[in-house]
Amino acid sequence: MAKMTDDRELILGVLLEITRDGVYSHIAIRNVLEKYQYLDKKERAFITRVVEGTLERMIEIDYIINQFSNVKVNKMKPVIRTILRSAVYQLKYMDGVPDSAVCNEAVKLAEKKGFRSLKGFVNGVLRTIARNMDQIRYPEKEKNPVSWLSIHYSIPEWMVKLWLSEYGAETVEKMLKGFLEEHPTVIRCNLRKQSEKELTERLRKEGVKVEAHPYLSYAKKISGYDHLGGLESFRDGAFQVQDISSMLVAEIAAPHRGDRVIDVCAAPGGKSMHIADLLDGSGMVAARDLTEYKVGLIEENICRTGFQNIRAEQKDATVFDKDSERIADIVIADLPCSGLGVLAKKTDLKYKMTKEGTESLAKLQREILGVVKNYVKEGGALVYSTCTINPAENLENVRWFLDNSPEFEAEDITPFLCGELQKDVKEGCLQLLPGVHDSDGFFIAKFRRKRK
Repeated sequence: MAKMTDDRELILGVLLEITRDGVYSHIAIRNVLEKYQYLDKKERAFITRVVEGTLERMIEIDYIINQFSNVKVNKMKPVIRTILRSAVYQLKYMDGVPDSAVCNEAVKLAEKKGFRSLKGFVNGVLRTIARNMDQIRYPEKEKNPVSWLSIHYSIPEWMVKLWLSEYGAETVEKMLKGFLEEHPTVIRCNLRKQSEKELTERLRKEGVKVEAHPYLSYAKKISGYDHLGGLESFRDGAFQVQDISSMLVAEIAAPHRGDRVIDVCAAPGGKSMHIADLLDGSGMVAARDLTEYKVGLIEENICRTGFQNIRAEQKDATVFDKDSERIADIVIADLPCSGLGVLAKKTDLKYKMTKEGTESLAKLQREILGVVKNYVKEGGALVYSTCTINPAENLENVRWFLDNSPEFEAEDITPFLCGELQKDVKEGCLQLLPGVHDSDGFFIAKFRRKRK
């Protein structure tokens, strides 16, 4: 049992590091798990699944624990709370692990971490849950749909209420299911290096499963690989990991040869490099972001992909840059947002974001739009996008922008989309929804500065 205990100790350590002081971070999850690349694939997959699954299902897990524990979750010591959470995830969602083994290993772990006096408590709670897993009392879906959806899909109630008011119960449940489903990695073929067919053949030779994406021909869905860094095709820049929704931004921007483009919040640079690719070596893309760290991420990707018509710049999007006034054919404004469309990838956001936080971000977006619109030349385009499904950060901001920027007009983005997506364009804008569309949750709008 030593190996099983070692794995669970790693899981405990990762979860404690990620959730320290109540702060959850998808970046921390990735960085911590990368420390264990030396483990074999099966072990790493087990640790990753328990860590990510525990975080993903935490609202439901806490609800279950609270039904069978006299000490409520928020009153427990962090180590004991974390041991119970990861054990309950295994009991409910991992049939391949015997219940007795889950309980025994949790008890051993509590003792090893200095909580010998709580062994009985851990054992009693877990064995009671294991015996009664099929009798857990959930809210009734018909009588209390908000609580049922919140607990069943581990989403805060305020988010459920927000989406129910906008999208309706059937669509919301599809979205929540979408957040919890496994998704293949989506990549964009670097067409400057090879054709889609050549990349597909190369990936398959590397043992990767490749599927076409229905929205764009040069987008592929890949799976079955160990880790990206182990693929030579990734290391030499043959493709870029990028969700299809992000690729659609460059498609909708529709750059022409020689265009000057400013991407004001560019890190890690996927959209900027996509536009540089579409420019076919011509023009110039200024990929900007706020911090030295983020600019470094852009520079890493530029180096890996080898594009020459793009440069990384450290600039604050809220501060007007006089040298950029009226010089851009295209401005890309993929702005800081609540991220509620990408909870499948950034699980921690659902625990950190608040309704007040979304309102603050909507104001920040308006502030940035008010600045960066001045970089668009006459006849040029401004593409506004967010990775959220919150109307206050999307369509409401579009209406605000048009009301306050008479020098711009909305441009219908329907012609830039495949037939499957054209039907979902409203007021000239596209709102993608997880579980409904084959993509993250994402919003895209396009404005054109009027010619005098």
